[in-house]
Formats: sequence, C-alpha cells, structure tokens
Amino acid sequence: MYIPSDVTELVNEIPMPVLYRVRQKREYPVVEDIQSEVARELRESNILSNIKSGDRIAITAGSRGIISLPEVIKAVVAEVKKAGGEPFIIPAMGSHGGATAEGQRQLLADLGVTESYVGAPIRATMEVVKVGEVPGGPAVYMDLYASQADGIILVNRVKPHTDFHGNVESGLAKMCVIGLGKQVGAETMHLYGANGFRKFLSQAAQISVRTKPIIGGVAIVESPSGKPAKIKALPPGDIGGPGEEELLKEAYDLLMRIPFRELDVLVVDYMGKNISGTGMDTNVIGRTMVHGEPEPHNPDISVIVALRLTEETHGNASGIGLADVTTQKLLEQIDFKVTYTNAITSGIFGMQRVQIPIVMPDDRSAISLAIQCCGRPDAEHVRLARIYSTLDLEEILISESLLTEAESNPDIEILGPEGPLSFQENGDITPWPGAVSHVHATGLEAGVDGIENL
Repeated sequence: MYIPSDVTELVNEIPMPVLYRVRQKREYPVVEDIQSEVARELRESNILSNIKSGDRIAITAGSRGIISLPEVIKAVVAEVKKAGGEPFIIPAMGSHGGATAEGQRQLLADLGVTESYVGAPIRATMEVVKVGEVPGGPAVYMDLYASQADGIILVNRVKPHTDFHGNVESGLAKMCVIGLGKQVGAETMHLYGANGFRKFLSQAAQISVRTKPIIGGVAIVESPSGKPAKIKALPPGDIGGPGEEELLKEAYDLLMRIPFRELDVLVVDYMGKNISGTGMDTNVIGRTMVHGEPEPHNPDISVIVALRLTEETHGNASGIGLADVTTQKLLEQIDFKVTYTNAITSGIFGMQRVQIPIVMPDDRSAISLAIQCCGRPDAEHVRLARIYSTLDLEEILISESLLTEAESNPDIEILGPEGPLSFQENGDITPWPGAVSHVHATGLEAGVDGIENL
C-alpha cells in the first residue's frame, strides 16, 4: 500500500515545538550478578532437589524483550546440569514467530537465546497435547516436547499485563498456559476474554502443574532500566498463586510511567512485540482498547504517533491500532500474515489493536497532523512528549509547555534544551539523541550507536 505524497496538502504548516531533554530520577534495585542470584535462588528454593541423573529438563524461553533472558536461562541451564539433569530449551510464546517452529526459534536467536550461548539444545515445535480442562472454562494444552520431559522449569518476567488486570497477570502462569500452550492453547484461552483470564488463568496453570512435572519457575521482576530488580525461584504451588501475586505487586511498584497526566501528542519512535505484547505498553500510554475493559486514561493522551517497528518484531505490528497516526515506513514494515495470526489468536484482545491508523508519507507530516488534530488551537503551546519506546522512559523529550510542570516534579531532572523538533531532508525525524537503555532497534537508523548489545 502506497500513501500518495499529496495527502500532505491536508496538513497545515505547523511550527514545531522546542524540546527539552529530561530524566526521571527514581532509584531502583538492580541484580548485578545474575548467575550467582539464579544459583542462590534455585538452591534455596530446593526446586532442583528431585532431579535425577539423566532427567530431561525443559526450560521455557519467551519472545518478550527481556534483556537478562539469555543470562538467566544460561544460569538455569548450568544449575540443572550440576543437579544431574539434561536441560533443553522450549520456545514458549503462543502464536508468535508467525506460529511456526522455525519462526519461534529465530525469535529466540534475535533475543540472544542460542544453543551455543545458553549451553543447551533448543527443541521447537507447534505440536501440543491436551493436559486437562478448567471446569466451565478452557481446555489446557502443552508443548509436545515439554509434556514428554522429566521436569519443566518456567522462566518469565512478572509484570502488569497489557490486556487485563487481576491478581495474576503476565508471568509464570501465563507462560505455562499461553506460552507452552502454543497457538492452540493461546487461542483457546483468549476466547474467554479478559474476564476469562482473571477467572481461569491461575486454575489453568495449576492443572498443568498437577498433570505434568513442572518443578518450579524462575521469575524476573525488572527495573525500568530493563535490568532485573529481583530474581525469584518459585515452587510449583506458587505458580499462579501467592508467590506470583506478591511479585506482581512489586512489579507494579517498579513500573516507570510517563510523568505527565495529560499530553496533547505522544511521539513513539519504536514499537514492537519485543517491547510489549501490544507493541506499546498499554500501562504506559493509558490506552487498553479491549471491549469490556475500562480505559485507564492515565496518562490522558489526545493523539499518539507511532513512527517505526523494531527489527526484532519481524513485521508484527500488533498494537498499531493503539496509535492515531503512523507513517509510510511503518506500514511497509508490516507483515500482515504474522500480525493477523497474532491478532486472531488473541481474539477480542487483538482485533481492534491491529486496525491501521491514519498513514502519512513521512515523520514530519505525521507529527504535524497530530499537532493539528490534537485539540490545541495554539500549536506553540502543544503539550508534546517524544519517547524512544514504552520501555525506554528514563529520558524523555518534552515540549516547552511541559517545562514548568517538569521543574516542579522532584523526580525529574532537566538536562537542557535540544532545540526545535527537527527532521531530515526526506522528512524522517532527527535520530534520537544519545544512548538508549534497551536493544529494541538494532540495525535501525535511530540511536544505533547508543544501544546495548545482548
């Protein structure tokens, strides 16, 4: 699909706001020695004590952009070997990777989870077995290879979910039911909508625990920098139970947000599945867009502009419907089969979120349109913020109209002016200034020099 350049005639000549660079200053705990912490937690939780020599132990690895994931899995592999087990890695990511085994293997490689790095083979399949059924609810499925293992260890980040809120959200229970359930399990669970997740997720996880040899889980709670704030090994009974519930509370406390309740325009440089299941974290942008779920409206953002997809999302534009305006470049990045596979598998959670917003030929016209239509008649006073992604919120670029509010916030440091929001000759936005904390745009034109490698 090509958007003709003459649509720019619909956009008024808009003066671009002067931007200031600010930093959120909250202090967060960080686990510095991941290997030692994983080893200590596994030892103290005693979840490896029943491993016998030669036992085949499946370790899950998901598709989210968890910076510490390769290190955590490598450490779990090492401890399983010390206990006498023979570990192998299972891609546990529902329908991601185009719902193919090879696609899921590739996603793991993109995240740094390779056989050579973690020290264990990767066994990928989309085949599942039915392990039970929640009374009055969904059937529960499990990856074929995991179901045949002598033991299973779940590894995942515990965090607020982007689709629903409850006692258990995104974490080990979801990894068990959705991740290990592959496309069939994910689709089955999503048929029940948000209320179904609140009602059935923990029950479904415990069915897997009772019927298959799940010996425990390793949960990661992240700081806003993406580094682990806490690593906790949980016994089987805490998966979807009290232990996971407590970790979710901690994750909510650590969640970094946009430090303004009201914005006219939010410019998001990159979105993608490695950043959030919805491309942009709904808890950050204040939009859920799931039928029957209340909209948070905190922050209350009039217009959201999404400029690019990350390379790591492999064309999956799930969540693009959360934006109001996007660009021709992003449109060209979309793999519609992959995106629609994810959306259809997600059911009610995915349909509206893959609707295409207004598409403009370049970044300049997209942002100009957003300012023109944001409900602020005096463009020079637009309340605009630019973020690299919804995972990269330590540093934000804000318009001058937000400066007074920022100065009165003790948790914000003003780093100085960056000048007017500017663009290159082709209409692309000027690359993000300086370093960013995550690896979500490797190989792309913006901010490459400052990106950490896995």
